[in-house]
Amino acid sequence: MDHKAYLERIGYTGELKPTLEVLQQLQKAHLLAVPFENLDIHAGVPIELDVERIYDKVVGRRRGGFCYELNGLFFQLLTALGFEAKRISAKVYAAGEGTYTPEYDHMALLVTIAGEEYLADVGFGEFSFAPLKLVLGQVQADARGDYRFDRHDADYYRVIRVENGEVRPEYIFRKAERAFEEFAGMCRFHQSDSRSHFRQRRMITLPTEHGRITLTENKLKLKEGSITQEVTLQDAAEYEAYLWKYFGVKPAAGDR
Repeated sequence: MDHKAYLERIGYTGELKPTLEVLQQLQKAHLLAVPFENLDIHAGVPIELDVERIYDKVVGRRRGGFCYELNGLFFQLLTALGFEAKRISAKVYAAGEGTYTPEYDHMALLVTIAGEEYLADVGFGEFSFAPLKLVLGQVQADARGDYRFDRHDADYYRVIRVENGEVRPEYIFRKAERAFEEFAGMCRFHQSDSRSHFRQRRMITLPTEHGRITLTENKLKLKEGSITQEVTLQDAAEYEAYLWKYFGVKPAAGDR
């Protein structure tokens, strides 16, 4: 992996020492540059846990991806730069059911710096710009909202979003290190099983400094601060135009 080309892809030109400040800058730069998207799933293009293929997609072809791709590749960058990082498995909170999804439903990273652990995540859609220090009960303010950790039970930590005095669980995780291939089963599930929310609709989304841009099959949503603008798409040509304008992405083969 050419980490210089990767850094160019995310627009990062700062220090490369494995410090907390650098991790903070890398995570934010990654989130602002690389979209969260499921276009390959709807185009019938297989997603495999192959670092070279993911690198070619994200860096070479300037695409985005979902958690296994984005956090899987970010892990490679961090370790190449000398960070002490490990992949972890997370179970996402399903608000409609009030339960958590199966193990390996989400991949995140734990990074240890000066003896302290931080949750780093560039593959969860709307989430913290900065890595979150793994300390219980302390509200951590971020540009994207307030977060804190508690214990779900004896085995799992839980990351919670705090908003207007209300708490919303995001996901639970254990600190056990996972191999990339351990996520292969759920990666296949999300591509092939009708129960996967990634199969419900085509979507690509990217945060901005103060908002978010989201494009689905029939709608463009532009959020800036408290103002949200929605545009209903008229046809495939308009979809493709917005896909290129806001994300620099051309439709994958079959993605029409």
